[in-house]
Amino acid sequence: MASTHDIEEGLALLPKFDANGLVTAVVTDAGNGDVLMVAHMNAEALAKTIETGEAWYFSRSRKKLWKKGETSGHVQRIQELRVDCDQDALWLKVVQEGEGACHTGRRSCFYRAAPLGQTGTVKLEFRDAERQFDPAAVYKE
Repeated sequence: MASTHDIEEGLALLPKFDANGLVTAVVTDAGNGDVLMVAHMNAEALAKTIETGEAWYFSRSRKKLWKKGETSGHVQRIQELRVDCDQDALWLKVVQEGEGACHTGRRSCFYRAAPLGQTGTVKLEFRDAERQFDPAAVYKE
């Protein structure tokens, strides 16, 4: 077992996978820093991402490995992959090929905002929510 010092200061990649064997990956646009999506990786997805330079994830709902863009063609080319201090989260800086990262047809999965300073029921507001592609035309499954 690696020491805290090894994990926080060492050069070895020692990802701390959760009880389900996953680590969270935050994905941002390498050009402007916008958050595009949050996904999860298992050990195989992380290894394939490092090996190929393209983003691979593990789908919690489908319980399977998937390559970003395998259906849509909207591949994510990794520019940089960082790990956080205790190696339980990843940050992928990507060049997003195609029209968007979100399965809803939008550039980013973060297209709604919760207005601050409210009490009671909060109504979300759309932000940068224009669809870039038709999901029904892209995803046939």
